Amino acid sequence: MYGILMVLCQRQRIMAESGKVAMETVAVRVSEGGRIVIPAEYRRALGLQVGDEILLQLDDHELRLFTRRQAIRRVQEMLRGTLPPGRSPSEELIAERRAEAARE
Repeated sequence: MYGILMVLCQRQRIMAESGKVAMETVAVRVSEGGRIVIPAEYRRALGLQVGDEILLQLDDHELRLFTRRQAIRRVQEMLRGTLPPGRSPSEELIAERRAEAARE
């Protein structure tokens, strides 16, 4: 694609009645080297600081940007309810590692 490429950023506003995030679309330009500037309001909403790592995901021709903390939270929400009550994968993993260490 040639010419000016526009990237859409989403402005977040929490909706009290549903707890969901409402989005407003804002256009920013892609500069030299594919750089875009994330507006300060968005960086604050995401808790981003200079030098922080962010994750990018291309999904159905949309670019999604999120923090590692958000990615972990998303996976935890997906897995919530899939384990039987009282079962802890982390405790099971620790027990397995201790058993392996004892055998060595």
